[in-house]
Amino acid sequence: MDSRVNYFGNPLAGKVMKHLYSANKVVADSALPVATQELVKVRASQINGCGFCTDMHTKDAIAAGETQQRLNLVAAWREANVFTDAERAALEIAEQGTRIADAAGGVSDEAWANATKHFDENQLAALISLLAIINAYNRINVINQQPAGDYKPGMFG
Repeated sequence: MDSRVNYFGNPLAGKVMKHLYSANKVVADSALPVATQELVKVRASQINGCGFCTDMHTKDAIAAGETQQRLNLVAAWREANVFTDAERAALEIAEQGTRIADAAGGVSDEAWANATKHFDENQLAALISLLAIINAYNRINVINQQPAGDYKPGMFG
């Protein structure tokens, strides 16, 4: 499978990606735990059917010390006992925030209230921003039919 556009070689796309990368760097450097960030990126990418991002973020998570067991269970996080309450709250926000078109009203007040028990305002801002960013990356890669499987941790920076 070939991508529709050589997105990583296109000058205009490169400018867009530079800005997305800069926004992502702000979130990556925030107080939102790295493990939570990677779990959220994996879950949103699974929901959006983005093979490229799912490949990338599972590999990045493993490189950062995440376990294969937890990554295997991200899609079934409600039934798995390997996630903290804070991670569960973030995964719920990730699902509802990614499925905005499927859920009238977007993120529920209940899910938000639960997240506020585990994260401060800056972490919540990082979580919201992370979801916006990963959903943008997912859409770029899905629309472009970006092939998955060849990502190596750290290859983009």
